[in-house]
Amino acid sequence: MTHRLDPAAGSLLVASHNKGKIIEIRELLEPVGFTIVSAADKNLPEPEETGTTFEENARIKALAAALATGLPALSDDSGVEVDALDRAPGIYSARWGGPDKDFTMAMRQVEEKLQAKGATTPEARRGRFVAVLCLAWPDGTTREFRGEVEGQIVWPPRGTLGFGYDPFFQPDGHDRTFGEMSSEEKHGWRPGQADALSHRARAFQRFARDMLGIS
Repeated sequence: MTHRLDPAAGSLLVASHNKGKIIEIRELLEPVGFTIVSAADKNLPEPEETGTTFEENARIKALAAALATGLPALSDDSGVEVDALDRAPGIYSARWGGPDKDFTMAMRQVEEKLQAKGATTPEARRGRFVAVLCLAWPDGTTREFRGEVEGQIVWPPRGTLGFGYDPFFQPDGHDRTFGEMSSEEKHGWRPGQADALSHRARAFQRFARDMLGIS
């Protein structure tokens, strides 16, 4: 059976309770015709993320929402990998912020660990943002779409836009952090237009191409 998505159906369930992610997913999907309904809107519980990869955790969230509602569900699992820290925090990026998701604290922890390793030059502070989307159907079928963007960790953080670790990540080829970019600049992509910049937009570009036939 071939699984497709049709924007004419109107709404798409997004398996997330993260307000920042939901905003970005809405910005990326609404131009192609979808109205976003989140797991939080439907009062769905947050499943325990027990995977060891972004793909596994994205799949857990998407399948939980699809099975609970009988609707196709799209999830996102994402984080920052810092090379000098053996790619930590990685899939645990949100957990480094503690129960209150304090990303100021999380960024400070990353910086303290980099300083402890003597990672003070741009070359020593390389890393990337990773995002994996998973689209799941109630019959258990899933598709994953991965996006990455390389850059460096800067300190102190700069900018108040975006969310999470955006203020301390400067993507290659740019002199501003994601926290200093508007959402349009950060995404760098709209359907049928420019190449994507952010990790999430790059994953969505693949999603739009493969599932909607939009480049």
